[in-house]
Order: sequence, then C-alpha cells, then structure tokens
Amino acid sequence: MALDSILREFVDNWRLARKIAKFFAAIGISPNFLSVLSLGFAALAGLFFFFAGNSSSTHSHYSFNLLLLLAGVFVCLNAFSDALDGVLARETGNASKKGDFLDHVIDRYSDMFIIGGIILGGYVNPRWEIGVIAIIGVLLSSYMGTQAQAVGLSRVYGGLIGRADRLLIIIAATFLTLIYPYPIPESGLLSLLSLSFPLLGWTIFIFALLCNITALQRFFYTWRRI
Repeated sequence: MALDSILREFVDNWRLARKIAKFFAAIGISPNFLSVLSLGFAALAGLFFFFAGNSSSTHSHYSFNLLLLLAGVFVCLNAFSDALDGVLARETGNASKKGDFLDHVIDRYSDMFIIGGIILGGYVNPRWEIGVIAIIGVLLSSYMGTQAQAVGLSRVYGGLIGRADRLLIIIAATFLTLIYPYPIPESGLLSLLSLSFPLLGWTIFIFALLCNITALQRFFYTWRRI
C-alpha cells in the first residue's frame, strides 16, 4: 500500500513540522518557495547521482562515497521540503488550486531529476531499457492518480507504490550503496543476463515493475468508480 496518504496525515499532525512551518511563515517563506526549493534539491541530487556513478574510475573511493552521500542528503532535503510546503500552506491559510498544481508539476520534474540522475549515473548499465520503463511507470502512476481528479473523483494515492514510497526506497538504497557499492549478484545466471546491479540499480528495476503495476491498479480503480 502506498505511503502517500499515511505520511501526509502524519506530517500534518506532527507538531515539530507545524512549528517549523510557523517559523517559516514568520520569516516570510511561502509554500510556493518551498516547492521550488524542493525542485532545486532534486536537481542537485540528480547531478550528484550522475557524478557519483560516472566518477568511480577517476576518483578515490572516498570521493565517490562523498558524492553519493551528498546525493542522498539532497533527496532527504527534497522529501522534507516537499512535505513541508503543504503544511505551511495549511498553517497560513494559503492552500490553493494554483499551489497544488505547482506542487504536482514540480514533483514530476523532481522525480525525473532524481531517477534520471541514477539512470544516467550508470547504475542500471547496460540494461538502459529498464530505466526507460521505470520512468514510464513513475509518470503513468502519478498521471493516473491525478487523472481521477480530472474526471470528478478524488485523487488516487493507492496502489503498490507512491512517491513517498519511492523516495524512502531511494534514500535507503543510496545509504546502503555507500556501505556496499558492488553489483548484486557479482556472478551467476543473472550476471550473465546483464542483470547485476548495485542496490540503486535494483531500485530502478523495482520501480520499472511496481510503478507500472501501480498505474494499472489506479486505472482500474478509477474506471470502476466512474
């Protein structure tokens, strides 16, 4: 089950998040600014994933780990600012359709920056088609959720995997890859089939599978509700 609705309710009722939102409101930070800031964090995460994956042969192991660590930190910052913009909007009474629209657009670009950085960083090489299928699944699953609104229903957050799930998986895989950066498995049948990736590569493989299943789940759920 997707964590989006669960985490949204948790963050909305988390006292620390509300205090931070009130502090931001007091110093003049707007929800839209946080949304745009989350996009910047995603872009930086994507760049560090790209450089981390493509610099392992020319930099020291420490430098490679540092780049990947920075990528993970910026994904965390993206997740935090993306969650907080909605809290700030509700705390200040500035929630609007325009802000909601901006948030969804920025989320999709953020997804592409982060996931694209992992793919272009070579974590699923040589099976680049897995990355393409993952991107299709991410975009379609999000589209199906918002398309339900377009036909008069509430937004659909259900299914196997949502944005919150994806971010948590990416964060976990990033820090685990810092500990164990080697392909899994290193030999055997999967390796012969070019299905041997570090954990970040297997993350993209999981997205290729589960995000497309989620898109179908949301499609059939909406179809039955119309």
